[in-house]
Amino acid sequence: MKAVILAAGEGKRMRPLTYVRPKVMLPIAGKPIIEHLIEEVKAVGITGFIIVVGYHDETIRGYFSNGADWGIDIQYVTQKKQLGTADALLKVENLINDAFLMLNGDAIVNAIDIKRVVEAGKGVTITLGVIDRENPGEYGVVEIEGDRIVKIHEKMPRPPTNTINAGVYLLNESVFGALKATERSKRGEFELTDSLQLLIDSGEPVFWTRIEHWLDVSYPWDLLRANETMMEGEGIRPVIRGELEDNVELRGKVVVGEGTSIKCGTYIEGPVIIGPNCEIGPNCYIRAKTAIGKNCHIGNAVEIKNSIIMDNTKIPHLSYVGDSVIASHCNLGAGTKIANLRFDEASVKAAGMDTGRRKFGAILSDGVKTGINACIDAGTIIGNNTLIGPGALASGYIKENSYIF
Repeated sequence: MKAVILAAGEGKRMRPLTYVRPKVMLPIAGKPIIEHLIEEVKAVGITGFIIVVGYHDETIRGYFSNGADWGIDIQYVTQKKQLGTADALLKVENLINDAFLMLNGDAIVNAIDIKRVVEAGKGVTITLGVIDRENPGEYGVVEIEGDRIVKIHEKMPRPPTNTINAGVYLLNESVFGALKATERSKRGEFELTDSLQLLIDSGEPVFWTRIEHWLDVSYPWDLLRANETMMEGEGIRPVIRGELEDNVELRGKVVVGEGTSIKCGTYIEGPVIIGPNCEIGPNCYIRAKTAIGKNCHIGNAVEIKNSIIMDNTKIPHLSYVGDSVIASHCNLGAGTKIANLRFDEASVKAAGMDTGRRKFGAILSDGVKTGINACIDAGTIIGNNTLIGPGALASGYIKENSYIF
């Protein structure tokens, strides 16, 4: 059996973090979203993958290549125009000759639930993984009668049930005929859910099975929630591959990558993941649920809490970063502070939306630079290559290539 992963879209709701990468390549707990998914599928015993790529496909191809480093085989199919999930899946038709697993590449499902879908589909072939959610209107919703799905709805303001489509499918070749017969939806796309509804309406049974563990990220601040969940899990195992100088204190589960140097006076309170070839310290405090990418510099008297720091970013000295996502190639000047709490302790809003988080700092997209003593307000989102001048206050939604002074 092969696994097909749809990974062609940008993930527009994740902007500005997706301007230079697809959503599936955003990191959670030290790995891209899609890598976590691939590892869970492999744990079920599936090693043949077809990945449908499109938007910034070079980032996925360059990272995974043919999959040999993961002990799998990857074939790539390109969706040149992102015309929807039905169009994306149709691209793999000539590579499929049996029942196959299909997953959306921007959500993480564990191996137990993947196996549950595969086994439930034996003998009935078309089976969807479903899960209940308190906010079903943000997802595709399914209506169930007995062991069958009778109706699939795309996002709607007043969904009839709380049971949503989790984006894990066991399909067979019959789906391709339905894909070809699918018309554009009101959103202007060819939707896989519409294709499945065509099958249901034609009398072909579409079954369901309930899954238990499902991580979906829709907005930039959701990365923190997913990161917290993954860091708390059993999959994080402490390992030190780098160098620790004297007077370094490690507490809890800490991962230190090869070539990384942890300098004197640094205190790290796990779970924390630090990638390869980083320089950490001296005298810095890395707090729990922080994930730092490769080639980063976290310097003297810096405190970082519950944050994601992507590759090649520098936070050299006297700065505070809390509950934030800092993308690649950022450089924070000395004394930069990111607020992460409102005076009234209400949940923080970002881009006019309630994040649902009492503590939330900022989203800094790629290439952001700050001057000394810059301040960034809670809930701020900053676009690519923006400059925040010395002593300046950044707040709200700031477009790319801006200069705040």
